[in-house]
Amino acid sequence: MDVAVFSTRPYDQKFLDPAAQKHGHAITYFEPRLTQQTAPLAAGFPVVCAFVNDKLDGEVLKQLAAGGTRLIALRSAGFNHVDLVAASEFGLTVARVPAYSPHAVAEHTVAMILSLNRKIHRAYNRVREGNFSLDGLLGFDLHGRTVGVVGTGKIGSVVARIMSGFGCVILATDIRANPECEALGVEYVPVSELFARSDIVTLHCPLTPETHHLVDAEMLANVSHPDLMLINTSRGALVDTQAVIAALKAGRLGSVGFDVYEEEADLFFEDLSGKVIQDDVFARLLTFPNVLVTGHQAFFTAEAMEGIAATTMENITTFARTGRPVHEVTIEKLA
Repeated sequence: MDVAVFSTRPYDQKFLDPAAQKHGHAITYFEPRLTQQTAPLAAGFPVVCAFVNDKLDGEVLKQLAAGGTRLIALRSAGFNHVDLVAASEFGLTVARVPAYSPHAVAEHTVAMILSLNRKIHRAYNRVREGNFSLDGLLGFDLHGRTVGVVGTGKIGSVVARIMSGFGCVILATDIRANPECEALGVEYVPVSELFARSDIVTLHCPLTPETHHLVDAEMLANVSHPDLMLINTSRGALVDTQAVIAALKAGRLGSVGFDVYEEEADLFFEDLSGKVIQDDVFARLLTFPNVLVTGHQAFFTAEAMEGIAATTMENITTFARTGRPVHEVTIEKLA
């Protein structure tokens, strides 16, 4: 099938080309994000392949359907940026990549924890400038600390296993307990108790109406000590960034590590080094020495990219053969 790929970077082509050739699909790459303005580029393509910051609201989906698109193949696990109701109305099928490498995101999460704890990002810059002072670089032993894992699916359970290996006490919260985590000795508690008892909280849950701004001013007020480390490598909108900034300013948070950001669409995956960042909230976040931000790269390993490409092409091939992709996203998923 002919596939239009949006938000393309060179690394996308590196992994998508071999997978497409294996399945016999023809790909046309477009560098811009998918928006109302760029949607006409997809005219005549039965398949549109989109990424996390592509806009797939009702107006864009209407344009895609009018242009002959029948399948939206997401090369991501998340689908909160897709208007599934509109997709159904316009006869569009939506597919996703539900899992690729949980180890990729889990290991990046742990890397952020270690970097923030031992101030690796600050030490690196100091040494580059010839400053070998240790003042301000004091960390703590992870052994014996309490780590709260919000969401113990594929990624969260790997994080729990890794942190358990450090000798941490693991708390977790989820709709249902994961037997693998229970076998590790993980204690399941309500999310408010998890925030109250943890030294480190890491988020690994999907974005739903119930989890939107899960971490807000009220939740942060429940933190029992000012040294809490908060990590988010899941979905940006799980966190109310302004509430986090207020807590950092008041000294009620020890450190923060974000690989995602609620308003990242106009920032991440772009080289803005020669421009002024217009997002004042994000710019304020970057001023704190105890904040570490990476640009949505937790998923970015060779193994994960291979998995994303393979599953995306399998979705397209199965849709071409049967009219249904392997991993379809339906309106019921919103429930």
